Amino acid sequence: MISVIIPVYNAEKLIADCLIALLNQNIDFSKYEIIVVDDGSSDNTAKIVEIFKDVQLIIQKNRGPAAARNEGVRHAKGDIVVFTDSDCIPNKNWIEQMIMPFRDNKEIIGVKGAYRTNQKELAARFVQIEYEDKYDLLCKNKYIDFIDTYSAAFKKEVFNKFGGYNISFPVACAEDVELTFRMFSKGYKMVFNSNAIVYHSHPKTFSDYFKKKYKFAYWRMLAVKNNRTKLIKDSHTPQIMKFQVLFLPSLMGSILLSLFMHGMLWLTMVVIVLFFVSTIPFTLKAYKKAKVIGLLSPYILLVRSIFQFFGVFNGSINAFLQKN
Repeated sequence: MISVIIPVYNAEKLIADCLIALLNQNIDFSKYEIIVVDDGSSDNTAKIVEIFKDVQLIIQKNRGPAAARNEGVRHAKGDIVVFTDSDCIPNKNWIEQMIMPFRDNKEIIGVKGAYRTNQKELAARFVQIEYEDKYDLLCKNKYIDFIDTYSAAFKKEVFNKFGGYNISFPVACAEDVELTFRMFSKGYKMVFNSNAIVYHSHPKTFSDYFKKKYKFAYWRMLAVKNNRTKLIKDSHTPQIMKFQVLFLPSLMGSILLSLFMHGMLWLTMVVIVLFFVSTIPFTLKAYKKAKVIGLLSPYILLVRSIFQFFGVFNGSINAFLQKN
């Protein structure tokens, strides 16, 4: 038995499409169950879910998505628990692809799937290319340390052994990464399956995209608090991105230095040039997929690095305060 778990919060406009897709998978419904955990919605989410008679609905007070997923696992009958989000529409073979690695290798305890989108907005298309860049990195690793909840599967026994998702994360951000960092550190094996696809609506505007990058960077600092080696390297984050995050403090430092030391303006120019050189690999990859996005990429990456820096900075302060 496989248990598919979806946490929801005020998802009345999204959840029906997700459930329709899950109820029409290409494996027999007797082999899996669908559990929706309503995390204290104030809209008609629960009423919509109740229309789907083959879906189990659990309602809890608002405690956050991590707690909602853990609650779903407590009710799960399956040996494998599979997660997705209410704003995702899984492919017809999604469940089949998510569980395939478990059958191929008994040592596997976790599987990560992939995002796709049909959106036409420039921001959304950029986000998709950004994800695909990270997928290319994941494909180079036999085992991974990074499974996000939009398309995730675990052996329930191991999931429970680690206490599930950390409920100290109040938002849907980095609680999934924190769990898989812990699993990887104990030697458990997880893999990426690029054929396990869910369709998603990425940010439609660059303003929303940059806010999301700040949010991810902020909460990632809490995720790495007890997994500090992941600050140096993980299987999902391009190393060049970490260099780019340092652009703003490097630029400010070089400018200050040039103000106090005559003839040091060249250092500022070097910092700027190095940053734009660092964007070339991604820019070329983006250009092959969409010329306009490729041309815009260096400037998007520049703004992204600034938002990420402030997210990392503020998140590091938050993580330090929690520790002390």
